[in-house]
Amino acid sequence: MFNIIAERPEDAAPRQTLLDLVFGDDRNLKTVYRLRDGIDPVAGLCQVALDGEKFQGSLRFWPVSITGAKSPLLLGPLAVDPARRGQAIGIALVRRGLRDAAALGHDLVLVVGEPSYYARFGFEAAAPHGLTLPGPVDETRFQVVFLSDTVGASGVVSKADCLCR
Repeated sequence: MFNIIAERPEDAAPRQTLLDLVFGDDRNLKTVYRLRDGIDPVAGLCQVALDGEKFQGSLRFWPVSITGAKSPLLLGPLAVDPARRGQAIGIALVRRGLRDAAALGHDLVLVVGEPSYYARFGFEAAAPHGLTLPGPVDETRFQVVFLSDTVGASGVVSKADCLCR
């Protein structure tokens, strides 16, 4: 059993440990990390999964800028304790995150991740929509889900102009 709650300050250390375990300490070299550098995550959308007080998973969303989008987000990283994979923790985190993002008025969410995993949430290839990332990325893993009737969002995804540290 697990509960999803809003991320708390005391979740920083276990989140970092989990991210190192799941993605390695070189994850900061990836293109999506450059879009997050110096930017705060969207506080109302950062969440963790706990089993009692034991940290089981984490999901964050980050503001980005895209021509034609009102309030686009970048999902990630999504991480679940490898010992708890297959127990729907990641699915619950993403479903709740997307629901909350839509309720807050965000119009689209981008992710770089496994297409077969993210398709269940409505994600599809971003390139056919005219969206690109600034840097190397496997185009098959770069995906988008539209949370509203966003029309005309296209171009290169860039860092958000606000919420800077």
